[in-house]
Amino acid sequence: MTDVYQNSLVELVADIVSAHVSHNSVAVADVPSLIQNVHDALAGLDAPAAESVVEKPEPAVSIRASVKPDYIVDLFTGKKLKMLKRHLATHHNMTPAEYRAYWNLPSDYPMVAPNYAAQRKELAHKIGLGRKPKAAPEPAKPVKATRKGRAKKADPVEA
Repeated sequence: MTDVYQNSLVELVADIVSAHVSHNSVAVADVPSLIQNVHDALAGLDAPAAESVVEKPEPAVSIRASVKPDYIVDLFTGKKLKMLKRHLATHHNMTPAEYRAYWNLPSDYPMVAPNYAAQRKELAHKIGLGRKPKAAPEPAKPVKATRKGRAKKADPVEA
């Protein structure tokens, strides 16, 4: 360590310890350990942090076995679901994209069970969703009505 760094570290430790001792009751026997703890904490700030390796948990089932015709299995909990998107939002606070990225799933990994999706699609077609409206026939041009002129005055009646 450089001399300037060591001096500034000692000054920081002295300032922190004196501030702590002035506001808190500390036994005289505890002051050296307090100084040592503060010094170690400040000296440790300069050291590079050890890389923390966060291991992903193993999926509850294999990715290949997670998609069945009637349900999809949540890889976190192993729960069988028809629709995974809502479960992810409420229980795991994740979007489907985050879920796919977390488990390294392909972008076309389904969030809905295949049979359920087919059932919903059939119902939507049955009620007419997903179809373009039929083109209305062009309306025929209306025939213009001829305008009648003003009625002629009646001839005066001779008496």
